[in-house]
Amino acid sequence: MQRFSISFMGALLGISLVAGQVEAGKAKVATTRTERCTNLSRQVDEALETHAASTQVTAAKALQRKGNRFCANKKQAQGIRMLANALRLLGVTPVDPDAVTPKPDLQGKETKP
Repeated sequence: MQRFSISFMGALLGISLVAGQVEAGKAKVATTRTERCTNLSRQVDEALETHAASTQVTAAKALQRKGNRFCANKKQAQGIRMLANALRLLGVTPVDPDAVTPKPDLQGKETKP
């Protein structure tokens, strides 16, 4: 009887571990700084194509080069800031894949009379 309960407990533990791994697989993995650098640089490339007539193209390209250099030299935080600033110069909001988009206020805000 004791052998049965031990093996039964082991089986339950094994099932729970597998189920836990499946659940963990569904969880969203945060983007690394290196991936963020790559994503932002790609966003700058796209913004430069769509905003080619902007007066800030030269400055945005300079910030992108600087940001890419920072990212390549393991200074991703500084690179991310440079790349985000390049996007803002072009009038584009940087897209952060890890950001949680706020839910719209369904009740609306009360206005004072």
